[in-house]
Amino acid sequence: MRWIFIGALTIAALVALVAIVGSWLPRSHRASRERIVAASPETVWSSITEVEAFPAWRSDVRKVQRLPDGDGRRAWVEEGRSGKMTFVAERSEPPRLLVVRTADPDLPFGGTWTYEITPAGGGSRVTITEDGEIYNPLFRFVARFILGYEGTIASYLAALEKKFSAGTH
Repeated sequence: MRWIFIGALTIAALVALVAIVGSWLPRSHRASRERIVAASPETVWSSITEVEAFPAWRSDVRKVQRLPDGDGRRAWVEEGRSGKMTFVAERSEPPRLLVVRTADPDLPFGGTWTYEITPAGGGSRVTITEDGEIYNPLFRFVARFILGYEGTIASYLAALEKKFSAGTH
């Protein structure tokens, strides 16, 4: 019984330490990555804006549901391993700039992804910049020290690159 108590106390102390360190971390962060893909800016634009086709090339998305546009802005829900997330396209300048905001107030995080697409040697340079906020201190710790701020961006860019290298565009 004593070992169970010591184990539980150790786990509680670790969680408290993680929460304290997480509370010292800034709520806001900026992360950015870029990759050159073998497709024109127009083709890349079509891929990142045709949300209904995301499940065909993004392994983290199982289903997409379009929502009614609000104030002329496209909105949709992505469903994946982590559950459902709602997004709104805040700014759209085809085929070079797209700003998408996480639009679910119940999530422990939020922010925008800015996609910049420029021609690059017969293909396109795709730069994604995340301006994010993480409200929960435990999530802040995990994002900063375990997952990294750029992990989701890197996965997205890898999937986009794979889509075009496989000739499925």
